[in-house]
Amino acid sequence: MPLDAEVMNEEPFGPVAIINPYVDEEAMITEANRLPYGLAAYNWTDNAARQRRIARELEAGMITINSVAVGGPDSPFGGVKWSGHGSEDGPEGLEACLVTKAVHEA
Repeated sequence: MPLDAEVMNEEPFGPVAIINPYVDEEAMITEANRLPYGLAAYNWTDNAARQRRIARELEAGMITINSVAVGGPDSPFGGVKWSGHGSEDGPEGLEACLVTKAVHEA
């Protein structure tokens, strides 16, 4: 998919699978973090070091590794950047200044 395609530059909602090859892991992470959106990210790998790096470096509110389940009753649901928002006023207003990340591994 070319980088100037609409689906590569807007936050799509719906069943969309975009597959692009990358020369290395660094290029893949850079592309994943390129846009001002960060609701969810999915990754499949059997490399434990890669799993930890992806969980640490991807800018998304929810990350799932080797699974399609991005949530559960005991985990946060929400995004970061333009894909999320926090509360205003009171102690809850501080949450908008934090980044919460759920990492799910199978």
